[in-house]
Amino acid sequence: MMETTSFTVPDITVRKNVGLDHAADFTLPQPLERYSAEDHQTWATLYRRQCEMLPGRVCDEFLAGLEALAIDADRVPDFARLNLKLAAATGWQIVAVPGLIPDEVFFEHLANRRFPVTWWLREPQQLDYLQEPDVFHDLFGHVPLLMNPVFADYLQAYGLGGMKAKDLGALPLLARLYWYTVEFGLIDTPQGLRIYGAGIVSSKSESVYSLDSDSPNRIGFDLLRIMNTRYRIDTFQKTYFVIDSFQQLFDATAPDFTAYYRQLQGVAAHAAGDVLPQDRVFHRGSRAGWAETDDI
Repeated sequence: MMETTSFTVPDITVRKNVGLDHAADFTLPQPLERYSAEDHQTWATLYRRQCEMLPGRVCDEFLAGLEALAIDADRVPDFARLNLKLAAATGWQIVAVPGLIPDEVFFEHLANRRFPVTWWLREPQQLDYLQEPDVFHDLFGHVPLLMNPVFADYLQAYGLGGMKAKDLGALPLLARLYWYTVEFGLIDTPQGLRIYGAGIVSSKSESVYSLDSDSPNRIGFDLLRIMNTRYRIDTFQKTYFVIDSFQQLFDATAPDFTAYYRQLQGVAAHAAGDVLPQDRVFHRGSRAGWAETDDI
């Protein structure tokens, strides 16, 4: 994951990386020897409880990718082993990084079909919430969908677009697109709404909230609407955007965004919980329990 706001490196990130050096692109060899028995047990706990609850909630493409990768259930996976299957399927690979990395580095990795994965794992007391991404969020949440050719192409296109957006001063707009799709997106299927965003897939509580709670809005995908909508980093989302298909995502990312950035320049952003007259509303939230802290 990239740094989407001003960011101070958390203590856990500093502690986990003591004595490790990374390259200029923030990659490092996965330090397999650093995973303790407790780490492997924590991974097994997280993996088991998500796999028990996700069928009927997550999209079929995620489950297919998880099965095809044969991700280890009882220990932190070896990235090199997963890369053999990932590269053969879609030409992607995962690279170990110390934690959140600068925007321009993140985009360059995506543009070259490399997905940065934080190598270290949260601690047992943090099973239910960790603000910064760890290996469970990055690997379990993101990597299975990289086995899907259309989603894999979308993420590369996003990386290419990000490199240009930084030069145009439009990163906040693109960050919102990533947040509401790759991290917290829902997809409409013949069986009903399903999860595909990694921030939901890797979270037990948000896997339930995003689909079952009456509180949040669920609104149809609209590229410019999303790029002009603030989001939450400290609570569950107030709004989830719903795509019709991964092809819709890819097609929406194909055009040059320069004209979109100009169109949105100087336009006030919508609040995270707004419902607009033109929205395609799957569900209008009750707003129960919404935090009053600021949106990003």
